[in-house]
Amino acid sequence: MADEIDYDIIGNDMQIVEIELDPSESVRAEAGAMMYMGPGIKMQTSTGGGLLKGLKRAFTGESFFITSFTHEGQGKGYVAFGAPYPGKVLAIDLAKHGRSFLCQKDSFLCAAKGINIEVAFTKKIGAGLFGGEGFILQRLTGDGLAFVHAGGTIIEKELQAGETLRVDTGCLAAFSDSVDYDIQMASGFKNALFGGEGLVLAVLRGPGVVYLQSLPFSRLADRVVAAAGSQSRGESRGAAGIGENTLGSLLGGDNSF
Repeated sequence: MADEIDYDIIGNDMQIVEIELDPSESVRAEAGAMMYMGPGIKMQTSTGGGLLKGLKRAFTGESFFITSFTHEGQGKGYVAFGAPYPGKVLAIDLAKHGRSFLCQKDSFLCAAKGINIEVAFTKKIGAGLFGGEGFILQRLTGDGLAFVHAGGTIIEKELQAGETLRVDTGCLAAFSDSVDYDIQMASGFKNALFGGEGLVLAVLRGPGVVYLQSLPFSRLADRVVAAAGSQSRGESRGAAGIGENTLGSLLGGDNSF
């Protein structure tokens, strides 16, 4: 049985989760996610169950080590965790979802003691090759609370049996283990090459719950890299570079200079 923890999600666009612990209760978190903790909290870092457990987590994009925070004092204790990039924190009660839930790799933030993080391979080779997350997903198992983070805003979709939803592969954050996951090639040559939405879509078929994210980290990273490259070119080329960037901004619709 997982520990029964209380929590509070704080913030709007850059959320953190503060966990309240009774004496002897524990929460496990991705290494480096802790923001602050109160008195009486003891921190212990380990592989979380041996070398194989650590390797499995590393395989899904998480740290090889996992940190446990246990309240060894009196009364209530607390510890808070923050996501590594702007977005939302999603609380998942695994007991309400068949004790198992799938999410994108490296999205795990923290969970009550007793929740396991496992490797989940996509069922179909097409989904593995073109599904945006590769062959690897994370499976969270247990009967307590787990917390994952997603970019931008989180949208919840409840799919009925046989109901399908087509999603940009990067926007898929998490979904019930009961949901069937596959990929579909974008229809039409022009759509595939010039539509800006990628060559494939994720096809989800109910029943089950699907959580979508409005701003995948990959999109954010692409914009940051593009902006940084443009800025560096302007600085290195002097006045000519500034003129080139100004013309590019005009043609691209960016009139914020």
